[in-house]
Amino acid sequence: MPKVVILGGTGSIGRAVARRLLAAGWETAVAARGCSGRPADLLREGARFHALDRFDEAALGGLLAPGADLLVDCLCFTADHAASLLPHLDGFAATVMLSSKAVYVDAAGNHVNSPVKPRFSGPVTEEQPTVAPGGGDYDSAEGYGANKVAAERTLLDSGHPVTVVRASKVHGEGASPPREWVFAKRALDRRRALFLRRGGASVDHTTAAANLAALVQRAAEVPGRRILNSADPDAPNVLEIAQTVAAHFGHAWRIHPAEEDSGLGRTPWDTDAPIVLDTSAAGRLGYEPVGRYAETVREELDWLARTAQSAPETIADAAFTARYLDYRAEDAALAAAVRPRG
Repeated sequence: MPKVVILGGTGSIGRAVARRLLAAGWETAVAARGCSGRPADLLREGARFHALDRFDEAALGGLLAPGADLLVDCLCFTADHAASLLPHLDGFAATVMLSSKAVYVDAAGNHVNSPVKPRFSGPVTEEQPTVAPGGGDYDSAEGYGANKVAAERTLLDSGHPVTVVRASKVHGEGASPPREWVFAKRALDRRRALFLRRGGASVDHTTAAANLAALVQRAAEVPGRRILNSADPDAPNVLEIAQTVAAHFGHAWRIHPAEEDSGLGRTPWDTDAPIVLDTSAAGRLGYEPVGRYAETVREELDWLARTAQSAPETIADAAFTARYLDYRAEDAALAAAVRPRG
C-alpha cells in the first residue's frame, strides 16, 4: 500500500488530495496545526491525523523521518520552509510543493499582487518569467510571490524528484477564502440584484482542488523534477461563475452594470486583462482533469450551504465579506436608480 504525508491537510487542497488518494488505496497521514479542523470524513475513511505546527522543525522532522512514497506540502511559503524539508527528502519517492500563479510577471514586470495588474500576451506557460526570489514578509503583496519562487528553487535545486504545482484561484470544500461565497451568500439570501463590473467579462483562471489532487496523484506516479500549472480545463468569466452559482441554488440574477469607481460590483476574479494558465505540460504527463468548473465547484457550494446553516462565522473573515458583500451600498444604488428626478 503506497503512503502519503500531507502537510496542511485540512485546507481545501489537502482535503482533496487526501480524499483522492484514500479512494485509490493509499495509506494517508494528514498533518495540521490543532485539531479543530479535522475533516471527519477523512478519519472515517482511514486517514491518520497528526496535530503539529508545520513550522516547528523538530515536530516536522519526527513526522517525516520514516519517509513515504509521497510528500505533499501545502504550507511551503519561504526558502526556509523548503530547506526544512531537504534533510528528509531522501526518504520520499516523490514530493509535491504547492505554489501559485502569483509568481508570474508580464513583460512590464507586473504580477497579480502588483498595484498595476499584469497583462499577459496569452495563456501563461511554466516558462513565463517570474518575480525574483526573495524574502521578507511572505504574507504581503510584494513578498508572497518572491518567497514562493525562493521556496521553489530551494527544492528544485536540491536534485530530488520535486514537482512544483502552480495553481490559480482554488475552489473546493474548505477553501480559504471561499471566493464563491460572494455569489453563494447572495443566492442563499435570495437577492436578485447583482452588480458586475465590465459586464462580468473578467477572467482569472479557476483551479478545482479536485483537479489539483488528480495532478498530484499523477506526479506521484511519474516522479520527476518539474513545474506544472494547475487550472480547470475551462476558464469561466465572472458572469459565468455567477450564473453557475445561481443555477446550483435555483436562483436567478437581475444584472446591473457597475462603474469602476462606484465601489460596487467587485469580485475576487476581477482583472484588467484575462489571466489564463496553460496546462498542456500537465496533459503531456498523462494528467486528466476531474471536470470543468461548473462540475467541480458543486462540492464547495454544498459545503458553503451547510456551513451557512451551522457555523456562518467560519466561512469568511469580516474583511473579505465586507469587501464584496456591501448590501447597504447596493440597496442605496438601487433606490437612487428608481427615485423620481426633478
